[in-house]
Amino acid sequence: MGCAPSIHVSQSGVIYCRDSDESNSPHQTTTISQGAATLHGLFVKSDAADSIPAVLAYQSRQPPPCSGPRRREPRAPRCCGIEAETQTSSTSLKQASATEVQIGPMRLTQDPVQVLLIFAKEDNQSDGFWWACDRAGYRCNIARTPESALECFLDKHQEIIVIDHRNSRYFDAEDICRSIRATKPSEHTVILAVVPRTSADQEETSVLPLLNAGFDRRFTENSSITACYNELIQIEHGEVRSQFKLRACNAVFTALEHCQEAIEITSEDHVIQYVNPAFEQMMGYNKGELIGKELTELPKSDKNRADLTDTINACIKKGKEWQGVYYARRKSGDSIQQHVKITPVIGQGGKIRHFVSLKRLRSTNENNKQLCKSHRDENYSGDNSQSESHSFKCKNRRKDSTDVKSISSQSSDVFSLMAAPSLQNRRYSSMARIHSMTIEAPITKVINIINAAQENSPITVAEALDRVLEILRTTELYSPQLGAKDEDPHTSDLVGGLMTDGLRRLSGNEYVFSKNMNLSHSHLSVPNTVSDVPPCIAQLLDNEESWDFNIFELEAVTNKRPLVYLGFKVFGRFGVPEFLNCSEATLRAWLQLMEANYHSSNAYHNSTHAADVLHATAFFLGKERVKGSLDHLDEVAALIAATIHDVDHPGRTNSFLCNAGSELAVLYNDTAVLESHHTALAFQLTAKDSKCNIFKNIDRNHYRTLRQAIIDMVLATEMTKHFEHVNKFVNSINKPMTSEETSSHSEGTDCECTANMKNFPDNQTLIKRMMIKCADVANPCRPLELCIEWAGRISEEYFAQTDEEKRQGLPVVMPVFDRNTCSIPKSQISFIDYFITDMFDAWDAFAHLPVLMQHLANNYKHWKMLDELKCKSLRLPSENNN
Repeated sequence: MGCAPSIHVSQSGVIYCRDSDESNSPHQTTTISQGAATLHGLFVKSDAADSIPAVLAYQSRQPPPCSGPRRREPRAPRCCGIEAETQTSSTSLKQASATEVQIGPMRLTQDPVQVLLIFAKEDNQSDGFWWACDRAGYRCNIARTPESALECFLDKHQEIIVIDHRNSRYFDAEDICRSIRATKPSEHTVILAVVPRTSADQEETSVLPLLNAGFDRRFTENSSITACYNELIQIEHGEVRSQFKLRACNAVFTALEHCQEAIEITSEDHVIQYVNPAFEQMMGYNKGELIGKELTELPKSDKNRADLTDTINACIKKGKEWQGVYYARRKSGDSIQQHVKITPVIGQGGKIRHFVSLKRLRSTNENNKQLCKSHRDENYSGDNSQSESHSFKCKNRRKDSTDVKSISSQSSDVFSLMAAPSLQNRRYSSMARIHSMTIEAPITKVINIINAAQENSPITVAEALDRVLEILRTTELYSPQLGAKDEDPHTSDLVGGLMTDGLRRLSGNEYVFSKNMNLSHSHLSVPNTVSDVPPCIAQLLDNEESWDFNIFELEAVTNKRPLVYLGFKVFGRFGVPEFLNCSEATLRAWLQLMEANYHSSNAYHNSTHAADVLHATAFFLGKERVKGSLDHLDEVAALIAATIHDVDHPGRTNSFLCNAGSELAVLYNDTAVLESHHTALAFQLTAKDSKCNIFKNIDRNHYRTLRQAIIDMVLATEMTKHFEHVNKFVNSINKPMTSEETSSHSEGTDCECTANMKNFPDNQTLIKRMMIKCADVANPCRPLELCIEWAGRISEEYFAQTDEEKRQGLPVVMPVFDRNTCSIPKSQISFIDYFITDMFDAWDAFAHLPVLMQHLANNYKHWKMLDELKCKSLRLPSENNN
């Protein structure tokens, strides 16, 4: 060493040293001597201990021996001479990195863990934890006295503290733990006690004294670096991660405390656990009078309907949100009218663990008088809310000059809990409610108009309107009302069979379909590349971009394997392999896997139907307005969704499966049973084998977005929400687009509505849903011969279901589909009238599909003609003979 080390003594008496030429000698040894004591790297106990640094942090140390017995050799660290600054070895600096942690909707970034070792002397155990920290990438400090330990902790706020509890000769470990626990920052710190080994003949000691002293864990003496490392890693991924999430909850409680809406949180048993200041102000109670009490213990207003409480409980106990108008009684005895929203919070085990209530004063003269009176009482009683009361009075005088935009913007703040500052103290503007809502359908406008009308209505009228709102909010507004059509059994049966989930369960009847996982196919080879397609198939596929493409010819020439060949061609045309970064071999294997899991024994729901839906989807994606509204990811998602949308379909409807008590119906709670199964199975099969996993090379964010889009589209093919999807599309896409087109034509400019569509992801979602729905039931819009073939196939599948329902004694969900009596033309007419016409009118208005609409008109005439001639088959008898 060319230069002598420099010595620094801090005001607290801590001695630091540093080699003056340390930048040139990365492995020099620093030694501090005092009397008989010599410090090598860490420290030793001596009579001159007060002269030895109490807190040390290191930049580099010689690594421990890789194998063989450990020897107590002098270490060669560099003593870090920077007070109140933690430094780690260069190795750990490379390893240490921030970690992303998700808690609910919050995304947090956790810094590298900091560890404080409190050991009075250097030994193998302290070395073990040091090197474990180095390996884990933790920042580590070492303290040897209680005072320096506390000082270091208050400066650094380490997440993990390790205290030597093996020998009380140097310090009392439990006293150190208590002194640290007495500080506020220790609330989220994990403290570990290192205890001596016990011999085999000694009884295991209790951990209770350690827990009572404030320790969280006990570590039996073990100087193995791996043992220390494992312990620290477990603490990081367990207690430290949990404490980090709890610490983040302080932000949520800060939002709650400053929120202007009254918030109340109760347990599943309706015991009050939390109320915010706004709630205290509204109800006149303080926290101490409420927390821990059951809601039933609080006085109730006699102005509510007798059955309202039962209605609310029945709703929220099912996990559904309830909102409406409720009368509450303040501490003073006055009744006030509130807008209340109660949301169940699902916790561990999928059970309801809490109820969160948001309460807002309704704007009535009576409420305003009581609120003013409460403010006057608070002022006269010398309460500290004088400034708030004055603010209230000022705002109340200016209530007619409300800034609607500011109210609506503030109402969308943290967790939707923030509202305009004066919402509790003055009239809640109906215009603010309208601005803060997303208007998707006419029903939303109706609710807003009723809300506005309520504000100045007599109490009897307001209560009647409350009942109207309750009905509007809880009734399925998009459910069909047949009207004059309900006399048509074909329409009634189609609605019953396609738009319900059965729910008429007969005990003892179970239907479990067998999955044909290994379908046998002919020896026809599958293409390795597009150029490997057999000529006869390639010639057919040359016309695949045409709407009149004959899928049944492809079915025949491929021996009922059209999905692989058409999928290979379509996916290549849309650049799917490039987007997914997967090879053609992987794509081919995936298409084979999906097609193998369609049931070729089904008359209708087989791989030919999947190929037909894929073809229709690709055709729609080629239309200019559709293409201009969607991104490449949307196109890829749509093509994949079309491919998998009916995989492993059993050839039976959801109603049948629910009535039969099938395993799938039980698994998916009688809700979108088949659609949920199609998506779940497709992703399971894809992930199971790397050779077939087309998603394996895309990054996680793209995969999650793509997966969500695929799931959403497949679920949209479920018919129970058919009218909801169509009406949302009409109100959110068709009507605004018509308005923009009219405006743009009057101004002589081109319509920019298509270009703007990409700026609204919700609209893109509606377009994708509508697209796959139309592709799924496009049979009536195909050329007549194709339309007739599809009609025969779906009828045969429904006939087979009716036959099986009768055999098993199950409810017959579509009685008209009896093969001996059914009129296929009537069923097609009903299907077109009730499901197809309006949907394709809306889709045509957006995508411009004149060819499809012409086919639909021609096919409808065909079925009408057969029906008028009392013909129940697909064609006239003379045509059948030909």
